[in-house]
This record gives sequence, C-alpha cells and structure tokens, in this order.
Amino acid sequence: MLTASKEILLLTFCMMEVHCSGIQVYPPEEIQLIDHGHLGYLEITWSLQASLIDMQECPIRYQLEYYNIRVQSWTVIKTIHRTYSDQFDLTKDIRVRVYTLLGGHCTNNTWVRSANYTEQVQNPQSTGLQHSGVKNFRCVFYNMENTICKWKRNNTSPSSLQLYLYYWHRELEKTEECPDYITTNGVRSGCNFTNRPLPLFTDINLCVNGSSPQGPLKPTYAFIQIQNNVKPDPAEKPHLLSHTPLKLTWNKPHGKVPEHCLEYELEHIRVKPGGKSVSERISTMFTSQTFPSSEAIRNCFKVRCKLHTYCAEGSFWSKWSDKTCCGDIKKVHDVNKTHK
Repeated sequence: MLTASKEILLLTFCMMEVHCSGIQVYPPEEIQLIDHGHLGYLEITWSLQASLIDMQECPIRYQLEYYNIRVQSWTVIKTIHRTYSDQFDLTKDIRVRVYTLLGGHCTNNTWVRSANYTEQVQNPQSTGLQHSGVKNFRCVFYNMENTICKWKRNNTSPSSLQLYLYYWHRELEKTEECPDYITTNGVRSGCNFTNRPLPLFTDINLCVNGSSPQGPLKPTYAFIQIQNNVKPDPAEKPHLLSHTPLKLTWNKPHGKVPEHCLEYELEHIRVKPGGKSVSERISTMFTSQTFPSSEAIRNCFKVRCKLHTYCAEGSFWSKWSDKTCCGDIKKVHDVNKTHK
C-alpha cells in the first residue's frame, strides 16, 4: 500500500515523464486560428495527436492557454472539445498553446498532462501607415437610450483621409458599417447608433480604419458591452426640505436607467463666517441627505450619479445637477468685501 508521500511522488513522476502504464501523452498536432471577419473574434481549433486517436476507452481533455485581453492576463481553459472562440487584439501578437490531458485506467486514474504543448503565434497585421490610427476612441451609452462612439484623428495622420467604423456582434451575420457618422471640420469623428440600437450583455466588436492618398491607416480595434458604458442624465436639482437640520432631497434622472442601479455623489460647499469655503463630497445610494446644523453662513449643494457596480462593471459619471444654495448671500458679500 502506498503512503500519501509515495502517491504524490507517483503523480509527479507521471506528470514529468508523461507516461503511465506504458502510455505516452503527446500534445495536439497542430493549432489553427480562424478569422471569420468578426473584428478580432477568432476561432481556435486543434487536432488530436495521431497516436491517441484510437484510445477511446480513456478520457481525453485539453488545456488551452492564451492571453485574454478582457482581463489583461493569461487564461487557462480545460475542455473536452477541440475548438474555442474568444476576442483577440489583432494589432498585437496572438499566442495560443494547447496541452493534451489523458486520464482513466490508462493512466492509473490520474490525469496526465503532456510535457510539451503545441503553440501557434500570429503576428499583427503590418498594413497601415505608421502612427496613423485614431486615438481617444470611446463609446458612451447615454441614459441607456442611445450609443455614441467618438474618436480623434491622429496628428500624424495624412491631412486628406476618410475614416470608417465597422462593428459586429453575435446577432449579426457579418460586420456592418456605422449607420450615422458624426463629422468634425469635415472629417468623420464619431458614430451615432441612435437608430440602430446595440444589444445589452453582448460583446460588440468595433474597428475604426481609414484610407488616404498615401495609403491605408492603421486600424484601431475595441470591444465593449454597452451596459458597462452608461452615462446617466444629471439628477434633478436638489430640493431643500428643512433648514434645521439641513435636509435635501432630489429625484433620479428621467430615462431608462433603473433607480436601484444608481449611486449618487453629493457635493456640499460651506462658506464659513471668516469667508473660507470648504467642499465635501458624500457618496450615497439614497436620494436624500441630512446635515447637522453648522456655523456656516451659506451652504450650496449639487449632485451627480452613475451606475453602481452591482449593476455594471463600469459607468461614467453624469454631469452635475444645478446648484441649490441656502443662507444669507448678503453676509457672504460683506465678508468678501471685508477681506479685499
């Protein structure tokens, strides 16, 4: 009977020597990266090593490793399938490697991984003038009602150019072009999707490229889920309910943003008797806030909002609401005159 330490040694031996019970485990024979024209969403396929094809009595799995641009780190996937799809940045090297895992009675009921892996490296596309791609690309889902993507042309790009935006998601059979371009000084600087709504909780792949008399521009790729790019409208102007203590309330912005998804930031500006202004910001999930009485001769408040992390992985702050003030404005003016 093996002790626990000897069992560990046996497992280590099987992993290192990649053969147990006389069976050697080889990595897949080849890997292919298939581009279906979906702006970086690639299909990875690999083939079983010929010596393992007839071993149907033993389970076979695969360990896929690749650089995941979503999390900016390497991802490890274990699967029984020989195909997998994900998003990649076509402007950078794409490196994918796959191991074979063999288990069952062929390997003493221990999962054995091939010592080596099969790797496929795809270099970025070299087409496009150097330093000609657009910059500051960003898409905003305004108030969960319409999406607008904007960008700025690169200062080193040719003066005479034409820019194009293409996009794709799983509900489309093929890539489509921007339905409504925005122009700045005669050059396309954005795309308005108001009349072509984009789906929620779906990866949307985008690419901005262009042409010029000097040659094609470097493409810029991005992928988003629009529920993570919401910018709400400003909340309504805070309303003062009482002076002692100071109690404020405000209403959520109009529109489709669910009330339970909003968080608020309230800015409180106090003018002290000596004329000094002090600003404080308070975060809250509620639409009211109470402040204890203070010696301030004037109080001003404004509020802004965004989606809470419970509802979205990211969000943009709204603009600030109009400001509400209370206190003796004459005293503030008198203090300012005294200190001039």
